[in-house]
Parts: sequence; C-alpha cells; structure tokens
Amino acid sequence: MLAHFGESDGGVMAFRLLRDAMERRDADDVEMALIVHAAADASVEEFLEPLIELFPAEWHREHEDIVSMLGRLRSPQTVPTLVLATRWVPEYLDWDENRALAVKAIWALGAIPGPEAREALEGLRDDEDEIIRENAVKQLARRGGL
Repeated sequence: MLAHFGESDGGVMAFRLLRDAMERRDADDVEMALIVHAAADASVEEFLEPLIELFPAEWHREHEDIVSMLGRLRSPQTVPTLVLATRWVPEYLDWDENRALAVKAIWALGAIPGPEAREALEGLRDDEDEIIRENAVKQLARRGGL
C-alpha cells in the first residue's frame, strides 16, 4: 500500500499526513493519519510535539486517541497536556459522565516516572470531581505515593 503513495515508511507517511491535516484543520484527515500511524505500528516519539500541539484544538475528535498515544510515551513532557485532559472536556464529549478522557489521562500520568507526574496526580487527588479524585488516588497508590 505504501508504494502506491510513493512511500516506504508508514510512520513517515503518517507524520506527513498529520502535519498536513493540522495545517488544513481537517478532522477527517487527522483521524486518517492516526489510523495510518497505528497500521504502520510506528513509533510515537516523533509524534510527541504535533500531538501536544493538536490536543487542545476543538476542530477534531481524536482527543482520546491522542491521550492514549501520549500515555504510551511515558514522558514527563506529556504531563501538562495530560493534566489539561483531566480538566477540559471537548464539547463533543460533554455527555460523558464517566469522564473517559480524564480517566485515560490519569492512568497515563500514573505510568510516567518522575516527580512531574506524581505532583500532577497529587494535585488531582483533591479535585472537585469524584471520578478525577478516585482515579488519582488509585494511581498514586499504584505508584506507592499514598
């Protein structure tokens, strides 16, 4: 399939597609770029900056996939974006009383080594939202931080 598009590396193609979709603010093409990335079983590391940049954009619907990808990185660089994912609810997810996006972000924070993620979880431990609090406490306990 890659040869059809003049490409030999699916990760490179996915990165190019993602950047192009972001420039054009094309939600369908963002979704397609992430599908190509997954199909290519490409590394997430080179996607770190565009994913962090893309996450808060309201014109797409890939926030949960982005949080999952950032979670796989287990990088302290992702902490601010993951914290944002616990506090901000995109309009299209406003119906979700279970706060799946926030829960994914909290579990991703729980897997990140270092003080940045621990401090973020400690801050979430006192959140007004019970789901946020409970999941932050679970992740701190899992890390041995209670």
